[in-house]
Amino acid sequence: SDAICSFVICNDSSLRSQPIIFNPDFFVEKLRHEKPEVFTELVVSNITRLIDLPGAELAQLMGEEDPKLPGANSTASGFFRSLMSLKRKEKGVVFGSPLTEEGIAQVSQLIEYLHKNLRAEGLFRVPGNSIRQQILKDALNSGTDIDLDSGEFHSNDVATLLKMFLGELPEPLLTHKHFHAHLKIADLMLFDEKGNKTSTPDKERQIEALQLLFLILPAPNRSLLKLLLDLLYQTAKKQDKNKMSAHNLALMFAPHILWPRNVTANDLQENITKLNNGVTFMIKHSQKLFKAPAYIRECARLHYLGSRAHTSKDDLDLLTPPGSKELQPLKSQKRSRLDTCHQEETQQRTEEALKELFRHVHNMPDSAKKKKLIRQFNKHPTALTPGSDVPTSPAPRRTRSRSFSGLIKRKVLGTPVILERKSRDATPEPERVSKENVHLLQKCGSPAHMSQVKLKSLEGRKEESCRRMRAHLLSKDSSSL
Repeated sequence: SDAICSFVICNDSSLRSQPIIFNPDFFVEKLRHEKPEVFTELVVSNITRLIDLPGAELAQLMGEEDPKLPGANSTASGFFRSLMSLKRKEKGVVFGSPLTEEGIAQVSQLIEYLHKNLRAEGLFRVPGNSIRQQILKDALNSGTDIDLDSGEFHSNDVATLLKMFLGELPEPLLTHKHFHAHLKIADLMLFDEKGNKTSTPDKERQIEALQLLFLILPAPNRSLLKLLLDLLYQTAKKQDKNKMSAHNLALMFAPHILWPRNVTANDLQENITKLNNGVTFMIKHSQKLFKAPAYIRECARLHYLGSRAHTSKDDLDLLTPPGSKELQPLKSQKRSRLDTCHQEETQQRTEEALKELFRHVHNMPDSAKKKKLIRQFNKHPTALTPGSDVPTSPAPRRTRSRSFSGLIKRKVLGTPVILERKSRDATPEPERVSKENVHLLQKCGSPAHMSQVKLKSLEGRKEESCRRMRAHLLSKDSSSL
């Protein structure tokens, strides 16, 4: 609930210049609180992408099976576990109880005080005074106010009490369910050019895996872990004063953060080095571990907004959980987008070819074949729309002739203009085409040359018509005389 922000309109002019704080993990936290099953499935699917978790270990991580921890079947471990349970019968509000928000609020006073006193040499290693520690412990359990700055308590007292609080928790801060996953993270190594595993840790993948694991921690555990690792990070930064490096601090806190409860160092055997190095790594990179990976943020944002405007290529290549109906697989979205682009490109090439064919038909000389082709184009208007580039209508009708011969036809003889139009549209007879025109028709096959031939043929017919008409008029005038 601490990550869900609300907006308040502020009318105070002195505060308007303050920067606006926006949580980049807002949609991640929203998805975690509103749909925890979808959120867990999304995170766990990406964890298994990074580390190999067999069926039993995955079931333990999901809480479906009880975790199988080292040393759980030994007699010594069973005796030690019963002894610790007897010790925890008298539980207080804070110490020895399961982790709660109230307990974190009390312990945060210790952490806040230690942030102001990080220069004490041997901090967390040198034990404090047991009497003062008991007084402070009783005060925290009772919930009374404590003034740590009064000088009554030493920083070593507070540091030792903080370790005592973590040691009395029923399970480690990272929980028993995550134990095997952290062992696998410690084994993430780089590969050489031949694909062989090296001994160099793969820091980027380790950080990514820890970010994902921390996302599915219980909320109280995650809150206290963030406060604790930040304190240890700041302590290691001042190791020139307190003589406590990140590795030294890891040796102090690994049993409380990561080691299973009621086990000894002999039970862990070869894993003890991995666990200590893992806590050292957490301390050094604590400032990066509590941010959700970019693709988790994007999946959560897509879940609520449904937009892909800012999705990067690497994020699209990652799969979302297959069982989630709300979160569509990003890879299938990318594939469908590519298929659509391919179809559009094919359709565009087809339309361009059809338009080119229509231009060729349009430039052909007037003939029965051309009219037939144009009618076929007009029968399928949905297949091609050449009107955007080329006119689809037939060739425009010629205007009425204003020549002397046309005037004689209309005024003297009364010949309909339809005859003239029919003569223009009709195919010229072979005997009326001159030898020169026939030669041009055989020589030239392009539409431009064909139109020139037709023009010459029409001009010859026009001259012959005029000559016949003048002869007819002269014969008529002579007969009348």
